Amino acid sequence: MTDLVTEFDVEYVGANPTLNILALDLGTYCGWALARGAAMTYGTSVFAPKRHDGPGQRWLKFRAMLARLYNTAGELHAIYYEDVKNHAGTQAAHCYGGFESQLQVFCDINRVRLVGVGVGQIKKAWTGRGNSNKDEMIDEARRRGFKVSADADDTADALAILNLAMKVETK
Repeated sequence: MTDLVTEFDVEYVGANPTLNILALDLGTYCGWALARGAAMTYGTSVFAPKRHDGPGQRWLKFRAMLARLYNTAGELHAIYYEDVKNHAGTQAAHCYGGFESQLQVFCDINRVRLVGVGVGQIKKAWTGRGNSNKDEMIDEARRRGFKVSADADDTADALAILNLAMKVETK
C-alpha cells in the first residue's frame, strides 16, 4: 500500500451532489483530491522505491492507490490530472510517463473518462496567475480553508486541479 502523508475530509461547497471526480498531480509524491458529491478527501501518497523493492513496485503501489480511491468513491465519473509537457530532467520525464501510462490503463479498464489539464491553466484558475510558484499554490489552498502543510505542494496542486474540474463539470 502507499505511504499516506496527509489525508483530510471536508465538505466542498458548491459541488454537484452526484458527481465523483478524482484529481491527480502525478509523480513520486502524488497529490490527490477526491470529490464524492459534496464530500472531499485529499492528501499526498509517496511512491519512492524502498531499498528492497523490485522495479515494478512503484507502479503497483500507484495502481493500488487508484483502486482504493475508486472503491472509496463507489464510481468515478472522471479523473483530471496535470498534463505536464516539460520536465526538469530525464528521470522526472520517465517517472511521469510511467505514472501517466498506468493511469491511462486504469481508466480504460474501469471506463473512467480521463482529462489532462495544462500546468498554466491549473495555476491560472487557482491563483489568477499561470506561472504561480509552489508557495503561492499552497497559500491559495490555505486561503480557501484547506489544511495543507508547508511541504505539500503536490496536495495543493491536486486541490487546484479538482477545483478546475468541478468548474468544468458543473457548467
